[in-house]
Amino acid sequence: MGSQHFNDIRRGLPRMSPTLLSRRLRELDRAGVVRRTADGRYTLTGAGEELRPLVMSLGTWGTRWLELTEDDLDPKLLVWDMRRGIDLAALPTGRTVLHLRFEDALPTERHWWLVLTRDGVDACDYDPGFELAGTVETDLRTATEVWRGDSSWAAAQRSGRLTIIGPRSLQESLPRWFGQSAFAAVERPQMIESAGADRDALRTSVSGG
Repeated sequence: MGSQHFNDIRRGLPRMSPTLLSRRLRELDRAGVVRRTADGRYTLTGAGEELRPLVMSLGTWGTRWLELTEDDLDPKLLVWDMRRGIDLAALPTGRTVLHLRFEDALPTERHWWLVLTRDGVDACDYDPGFELAGTVETDLRTATEVWRGDSSWAAAQRSGRLTIIGPRSLQESLPRWFGQSAFAAVERPQMIESAGADRDALRTSVSGG
């Protein structure tokens, strides 16, 4: 997903220990899938690039067919993924600080802050001390469903499961800043069944006419 430095890769794999990750990267290096550059980056080799569509296909299959369980709700991974998906060009000039509050997360993982600038985004699990632009209050499942593309910001807000606290200008623009998962556009079974039902109804209507 674009991370090349060890610490960035580790933050995207919060449930894997640094020791295990280091061992896995060495194994991938020996297998010729990745190469560690002189400046400490991990890059895909030709063999690694050839694996990319297979890995993406697994992601597509998992998004389409696997149900989201409580074990999948990880605030660290979610915030890290959300940070990577922000449209920097859509941000206002200067620095914007958002507070994310996941009401059902563990106390130590409930509060997160995103420091947004057009040069990049920092994710913090502590208050960075800057002026706050607004707060997003929701639960982990809702936030994850919005990120995955199972729901939208508007639908989550209408249901009362997600609230943006701040000026109206922030409430209107914030959803446009955030992208979604690389697999958000994957059709889910209910979408496929609905499309099939619509086609069947259309055929019946045409044949009946």
